[in-house]
Amino acid sequence: RQLREQVAMAAPTNGRVLIYGENGTGKELVAGTVHALSRRRNASFVEVNCPAIPEELIESELFGHVRGAFTGAVADRRGKFEVADGGTIFLDEIGDMSVKTQAKVLRVLQEQTMEPVGGTNRITVDARVLAATNKDLQAEIRSGGFREDLYFRLNVIPIFVPPLRERREDIALLADHFMAEFAREYGRRLKRFEPTAISVIEQYGWPGNVRELRNVIERLMIMVPGDSI
Repeated sequence: RQLREQVAMAAPTNGRVLIYGENGTGKELVAGTVHALSRRRNASFVEVNCPAIPEELIESELFGHVRGAFTGAVADRRGKFEVADGGTIFLDEIGDMSVKTQAKVLRVLQEQTMEPVGGTNRITVDARVLAATNKDLQAEIRSGGFREDLYFRLNVIPIFVPPLRERREDIALLADHFMAEFAREYGRRLKRFEPTAISVIEQYGWPGNVRELRNVIERLMIMVPGDSI
């Protein structure tokens, strides 16, 4: 409820949001909800998974490139920031972005303009920036892995998504939600958790958080033969 309240307050503004939380807690879901409740909801919501993009390609991915900028650049390509113009760009796991790329992202945030790789024309962009990280960015700043000036640009509205072990009263609710979801998906009857099963899942630490819980519920839906778990 607290998280929903924070999202509801942050969403209608243009304030940049930095979402903290362990892997599997639902940071991407929070970002999507911020966009869906914002004034930009009818425009693009563009996700960038920073660790998944090779370092040599991330600038082209973010800012675009012109034909002939590098080997393989056979046509002009729009970058994610340009695609998100008028909407929202979500930089997931920004703590894994190189310091070099961080400097270029900072410049876009400061100037609201960018230059495609190999290009000379500057493009004006109006994209709301949401970012997420599973890292302690303060520690990353101290070790030289994250730019302090970028941190302050992004951390206008911090939102923390707690791990599942810190909100155990949600576990049974989420388990029932996912069970209903998989029952519809697989065309099967709902399975019911016995009290001892609820006790087990509420006491477990869930290091993979909601993502791990969802996977376990799918396994139970598939592998438990009866209607009772």
